[in-house]
Amino acid sequence: MKNLFKAIAFGLVTLVSVSALASSGGIHLDKANNDLTDKESLKNGFKTYINYCLGCHQLQYQRYNRTFKDLGIDNADGIENYMYTGEKPGDHITNTMPKKEAAKWFGTAPPDLTLEARLRSPDWIYTYLRSFYMDSERPFGVNNTVFKDVGMPHVLQDLQGVSSIDEHGNVSPAMGGNLSAEEYDVVVRDLTNFLEYVGEPSKLERKSMGVKVLIFLFIFFIVAYFLKKEYWKDIH
Repeated sequence: MKNLFKAIAFGLVTLVSVSALASSGGIHLDKANNDLTDKESLKNGFKTYINYCLGCHQLQYQRYNRTFKDLGIDNADGIENYMYTGEKPGDHITNTMPKKEAAKWFGTAPPDLTLEARLRSPDWIYTYLRSFYMDSERPFGVNNTVFKDVGMPHVLQDLQGVSSIDEHGNVSPAMGGNLSAEEYDVVVRDLTNFLEYVGEPSKLERKSMGVKVLIFLFIFFIVAYFLKKEYWKDIH
């Protein structure tokens, strides 16, 4: 029995390790340290997504009004500051980029980002958005250490600045951006936080419900145990 428990534990550890390695592609990922309870961070991430990402990347499974409700944004404020193309609050967060033309421009159509944090992991997104460097051989003049031969431009370049890479693969600190490195990290963390929220809007509710269910089962087990003893005391 002891060996069985060891085998199960080893299998679980191996599974987690393989999953983490697969999501990162064997590349070191920095910790995003997201906080889904931080509404201001989520609002800032939502704003960054609207301003820099929505032109190419949709959130086709997420509605504006659900986002407003979860992030504590009044509908009027949301319409004025987060909706620029005339949609209704009940609409999904989509854009008008034609897929066929986009595939020609970028090599492939830009992916929907609704489930990106669940597919890649928040740490992957956080590291990826901080890993662009100049590469004159690429169509948009940039490459990425996390996603080699990336097909998208560095849309946050005006905030971060530009980096270069040496022959050993070391990326230099970004220069010429409107933000310091620390400020840029905060922007990227907020955006990552928002994308993690979008991937599972009910995540906090699910975790809270899970704790309550476990507490209920524990109490029920105690009651059932003593009830069983009461029923069987005259039989033994």
